[in-house]
Amino acid sequence: MVFNSVAFLVFFILFFYTYWWVCRKGTVKARNIVLIVASYIFYGWWDWRFLSLIIISSLADFLLGQYIFRAHSGSSRKTGLILSLILNLGLLGFFKYFNFFTEGFGEFIHLFGLDLNTRTLDIILPVGISFYTFQTMSYTIDIYRGKLEPTRDPWQFFAFVSFFPQLVAGPIERATRFLPQFEERKEFNYSRTISGFRLILWGFFKKVVIADNLGLLADALFAHPSDYPGLPMFLGAILFAFQIYGDFSG
Repeated sequence: MVFNSVAFLVFFILFFYTYWWVCRKGTVKARNIVLIVASYIFYGWWDWRFLSLIIISSLADFLLGQYIFRAHSGSSRKTGLILSLILNLGLLGFFKYFNFFTEGFGEFIHLFGLDLNTRTLDIILPVGISFYTFQTMSYTIDIYRGKLEPTRDPWQFFAFVSFFPQLVAGPIERATRFLPQFEERKEFNYSRTISGFRLILWGFFKKVVIADNLGLLADALFAHPSDYPGLPMFLGAILFAFQIYGDFSG
């Protein structure tokens, strides 16, 4: 599900009213469950199979955070941190870099006159895997450094990891700053809501009007670079820079 789509508009309207109704009538736990369900629907809309990755990463770091905090020796704490890093970076590395390193290794061996029958896999890169991987890692790292006590509420932690507004495009938030916000009760504030909608509309403008249109121009130039002299290509690079800015800031 992408932000500039009818599906997201319908999803967001339903989520908005459900979220604030639960905030008014229910508990913090119920609110976090609503956030988790909504975030999983949002993420699973693209490919529900990859929900297993974010669930595994969340559950593992939730448990490892408890282990690191309760460990009595420095070596045990370090072991817990290393397990967290191996799991998270292992998943990220497999999906993002397996084919790259496999092909590179095959080409390196070929330099010595050897033919290695390397096989690549038809791997789909899960959307947002870099963002939630580093976000969960920030949790265990901060616990290891003594900057954060682990939460005992799995709903709070799962909501922190899967929070859909920044799940697929960032920014990556440190647990010390972001996690406590899922403990607080929320009260509806009309003026802040209007301000938030203004920011959303401005973001849509930067994404749909600026970034997408600049992208069309930049793509047309970069598709046939040999057809243009240096100045148009230089302008294309500038357009591409503003496209990236509009995409991420929007």
